[in-house]
Formats: sequence, C-alpha cells, structure tokens
Amino acid sequence: MFLGNARLPSGGLADIEIADGVIAAVHPPASAAPADQRIDVEGRLVLPAFVEGHVHLDKTHWGAPRMPHVEGRSVRERNAAERVARHRVALPIDARASALVRTLIANGSTRVRSHVDIDNDVGLANLEAVSKVREVYRDWVDIQLVAFPQSGVITEHGAPDLLAAALRAGADLVGGLDPAGFDGNARGQLDIVFGLAEKFGKGIDIHLHDGGETGAAELREIAERTIAAGMQGRVAVSHAFALGTIEPRLFEEIADGLARAEVAIMTSCPPAAPVPPLKALRERGVTVFGSWPFVNARFISKRKNRGS
Repeated sequence: MFLGNARLPSGGLADIEIADGVIAAVHPPASAAPADQRIDVEGRLVLPAFVEGHVHLDKTHWGAPRMPHVEGRSVRERNAAERVARHRVALPIDARASALVRTLIANGSTRVRSHVDIDNDVGLANLEAVSKVREVYRDWVDIQLVAFPQSGVITEHGAPDLLAAALRAGADLVGGLDPAGFDGNARGQLDIVFGLAEKFGKGIDIHLHDGGETGAAELREIAERTIAAGMQGRVAVSHAFALGTIEPRLFEEIADGLARAEVAIMTSCPPAAPVPPLKALRERGVTVFGSWPFVNARFISKRKNRGS
C-alpha cells in the first residue's frame, strides 16, 4: 500500500510505501504505484509517532476511582504522602498502568519512558508489575524503565543495593532525586548513581527540582561527570527547574556545559513551576524534550480528583 502525496516534516511531498504494517520506503510523489494500492492523502502531514518521555506508570491512577489530592509543601512531604496513598488505590498497578499505556498508544505514542519507584516500602514489586505490562504491550509500544529512588539514594537505607537489584532485574536506566535538596549530599548521591550506571552499562535520568544556584551547580556537576564517564548522550535531567530561575550569564554557562556533555533536559513541568527556556537551550545546542500534552492531562485529572 502507498500513501500518495503525503507531506513530510521537511515540507516536501512523497509517496510512502507501507508493507506489513511498517514504512518500507519513501518514493517521489506520483510514483508508479498501482492505482488500487495508492491512497491519495492530498498533502496531509505525516509525522513520526509521539514519544512520552516522562511518566510514572506505577503511580498513575488512570482508570481507578477518584482519590482526594494530598497537598505537600515540599518534595519530601509529597513523597511521604505518596508512600501512604500508594496502598489505598483501588486498582492494582498492572491494571492502572495498562489503562494508561493503552491511552498513550491510542493517542499515537509508540515510545515511553517510565520512572518506577524503588524503595524499602515496595522493594522491586512496582518494577515487576510494570515490567509485566511492558511485556504485554511490547508489540505496540517500546517502554524504557527507570529505577527511580523517590525516597532518596542516601537517606533511604539500602537504596543503592535496591537500585542495583532493579538494574539486574531489567530496569534500563538508573534515576536520582535532588542530590542536594533531598539527600543533602550532591556528591554522595551522584557518586552512587554514576557508579551504578557505569557498573551495569545503563543510562541515567535524574529528577532535579532544586532551583537557583544550587540546581545550577548540580547541573554543572552532572555535565562534568557525564564527560568524565564517557556517557555523552546517555544522561537526562528531568524538570531542571533551576534553568528557569538563574540569571542569564550563569544560564549560558550551564547550558553550554550541558551541550558539551550531551545531557538532555526533559521539561515535564506542572503549570506553576519555572519552565526551562526551551528555545534558549536549543540555540545553545542542548537536546530538549517537552512532555506537555500528558502533563496537562495529568494535571486536569488531578484537579478533577480534587473536586475542582
């Protein structure tokens, strides 16, 4: 089958050949395709499938009954509340994760990166549940899993061993969380995270909510460690709120360091958060990723759960 006169992202027209459900070739428009195998799409735009680069499949309430939202003034307070609330959700993880994965597929996403909580409360149970969901939908969507230490790497007793176990069990990346703001020991947490990544040959995706010069210093160190470890192109920082708050000269320094290290910035931000300036980052050569549609969907869902 051919999609005739399809508009490519570059702006030109082409005939796209499809075989066995995948794109087999791209031909010049008005190719010699048999008329009965050619569908003229009349210049409609054809784009790559969407990527959902930041989601938490183990914590979604998608498909579950509404629960009241628990306020938290800090990351630590919100994390503590989640550790309690996770045991009160009516549906098991696999049911909720499957519901969200189906929604992602239906909206055009074929690649997903999901962070999965790893701590003393749940051990590897969440990872095991989401791994089973990944297997069920492997023919429709590629899912990367991040071993996410939401309760801390240093402050959570035994977290490094749990993270190592998660990587052995199939997690694709090792995560981190506010090395300075949450663990109070940026160097110590990054030693562990980068050490595990190097030992197991995995990538890194760190949640960084710390703002101002503290967050900037952490971004600088992450970039430096990435180069030192030869991990260019395999490290991402999620949120990176500091980039939306620091003064211009410091921003330029940090952005240039991120570009040299090929550290990507994932801007999955709640509406009230300071958003990193995506255009300025791109102009300085930083790889950026914005997960806005499903951020908004999650925010709307949360507001509905709060009864507003």
